[in-house]
Amino acid sequence: MPEHRAAALTAFTRLAAESFVSLALSDRQFRVAARFADQSHLGLRAGDALHLALAADHGVALMTLDHRLAEAGAALGIATRLL
Repeated sequence: MPEHRAAALTAFTRLAAESFVSLALSDRQFRVAARFADQSHLGLRAGDALHLALAADHGVALMTLDHRLAEAGAALGIATRLL
C-alpha cells in the first residue's frame, strides 16, 4: 500500500540521518574487493566483497543477515556479526 511505503521510507530516512555513517570508497578498496571476489570458494558477490573490503579497511564489524557473507568474512579475518 502506498501509505505504508511512504511511512517506511520516512522512517528509514530519519534513521539514516540520525544513526548511519557514510564511508567513502577508495580505489584500493575496489582492488581488495576484487581479490576477495576472485576467491571462488568464498562464493562472494561483487557487492558483498566490497562491503567486506570497506569494513576491513575501517576496522569495523560488518553486520549481516547473510550466512555466506558472514562465513566469508570470518575466512578472510574480517569481523562479521550474523544478525
